Amino acid sequence: MAYKSLAECVSDLEKHGHLIRIKEEVDPYLEMAAIHLRVYENQGPALLFEKVKGSPFPAVSNLFGTLERSKFIFRDTLPKVQQLVSLRNDPIKALKNPFKYAGSAMSALSALPLKTPSAKNKFLKTSISQLPQIVNWPMDGGPFVTMPQVYTEDVDKPGVLNANMGMYRIQLAGNDYIQDKEIGLHYQIHRGIGVHQSKANALGQPLKVSIFVGGPPSHPLAAVMPLPEGLSEMTFAGALGDRRFRYFYDDEGFCISADADFIITGTVYPNENKPEGPFGDHLGYYSLTHPFPLMKVHHVYHKKDAIWSFTVVGRPPQEDTSFGALIHEITGSAIPQEIHGLKEVHAVDAAGVHPLLFAIGSERYTPYLKERRPQEILTIANHILGKNQLSLAKYLFIAAKEDNQQLSTHHIEDFIKHILERIDLTRDVHFHTNTTIDTLDYSGDGLNSGSKVVIAAAGDKKRELWNKIPENLTLSSGFFNPKIAMPGVLVLEGDKYLNPEKTAAEIALLNIALIDQDLAGLPLIILADDATFTAETIDNLVWVAFTRSNPAADIYGINDFTVNKHWGCKGSMIIDARKKPHHAPELIKDEGVEAKINEMGKEGGALFGVV
Repeated sequence: MAYKSLAECVSDLEKHGHLIRIKEEVDPYLEMAAIHLRVYENQGPALLFEKVKGSPFPAVSNLFGTLERSKFIFRDTLPKVQQLVSLRNDPIKALKNPFKYAGSAMSALSALPLKTPSAKNKFLKTSISQLPQIVNWPMDGGPFVTMPQVYTEDVDKPGVLNANMGMYRIQLAGNDYIQDKEIGLHYQIHRGIGVHQSKANALGQPLKVSIFVGGPPSHPLAAVMPLPEGLSEMTFAGALGDRRFRYFYDDEGFCISADADFIITGTVYPNENKPEGPFGDHLGYYSLTHPFPLMKVHHVYHKKDAIWSFTVVGRPPQEDTSFGALIHEITGSAIPQEIHGLKEVHAVDAAGVHPLLFAIGSERYTPYLKERRPQEILTIANHILGKNQLSLAKYLFIAAKEDNQQLSTHHIEDFIKHILERIDLTRDVHFHTNTTIDTLDYSGDGLNSGSKVVIAAAGDKKRELWNKIPENLTLSSGFFNPKIAMPGVLVLEGDKYLNPEKTAAEIALLNIALIDQDLAGLPLIILADDATFTAETIDNLVWVAFTRSNPAADIYGINDFTVNKHWGCKGSMIIDARKKPHHAPELIKDEGVEAKINEMGKEGGALFGVV
């Protein structure tokens, strides 16, 4: 549906039973986030908070909380946009089927941004402190914008068609920011805005930044889409929303989205940073305080009836999980088309997205070998780890399509079982050391520093996986409470992690205890602080195992060895996923706020029948 504004979308959702109003005043400090989280957990409706304490503006969240609701929002345009993305990845299709794809070409043409100078008259001015000051988690450094569209232009190629619009978090207050005059931008230098800043820095110029909040729902989705090179976010937003991206420039030369509800304009000067964070993030932990670019605020514009849009980030699944599902619906097989031999790739949401990738590729090299082994899929793995956001992964599990035509990267337990049944631990574990990982991942030995590992499997099954603990299992001192998390995976609870030296001694004793025991059906052992919690669900298993470990530092093996710089083990592989002193704290809800939400869920409360 061609929504002209966020308000139109809200009205449409409410009309069709996809949105409820919270009429009582709600505190933006923890309460709004807690309500959102509880409603999302119950796969509930979008939420319109009519009275936000301390702000004259209402706020909406959970717009994209379910894939079904997202598809409803874009019900008239989704098929055309899927064709448009497919066409952009394979333009030969248009040449072979010109009539079939004519509509997509016209969609792209009609989606070109539209300059509308007359829209200047629609906006009023406010201040940063008047915006909803939403704090999601108790240890957050201040209020954040969590659903922004951050717009910048290339100083060498100015103009909207060469601009970048991405979703990077914005800290509105707290820390050392001067109230209403300074805010913080958190983004990585390899993102589009980082490239623009680098160019501006080289010229000694400030970078102009416009932050849009609200507007038609196609706009925030365009800001997070992994679009093919050459396809502008503004053009994509127009095609998806069936409404051209309307814009103008204010008197200071800042680009203004004419359909946005709010616009914050400001400048980022070369080498001017201030501490940003902490912030409860999508791995389920806090990203800590670090220096990030400082934006000096020029103006804060808003529509007359503006609605603030926000989401809550935390341990998956969250609303961004549904965002990801919608992106997959739109892009389909876009990435496999770009990597020869790749059939599927999936960033595992339950493990925080970036830490863990599953992939399936072709294994066609040297088919005459007596024993099939990973070869082509290792080449494919290198391509994957060099591809955009996929390069942030720490663990990449990759399988051969030829071994199971029905295998899917979206079925976590089945995929891990497939790997564990076939892996040769003396040969199939490949490390990348002293490299980069996600900035938000604190399992490494420094900010954005850590390691990666490719775990590949191809060929016939080598073992049957056990789903029971061996009757005579004997452990060394310091490890106890063994649990089976899934077939083939044993979880051991361990004493608190202190330092690498103590761990090395613990692992040596565990090796001695297990080296002569039969663990053939348990090729993977996870060391955890709480074995019962870790083994309780598959989501708990992958979250603990892959967010709390740095491969090169935390992978060990029973009867391990190194030959020609290659590491392997003749017994089970061990991942030490205990919390380390340098890890970020995990997200814990405020008990008092949770009690209040419980009351709101009772009969007569605003959330009765919803949570």
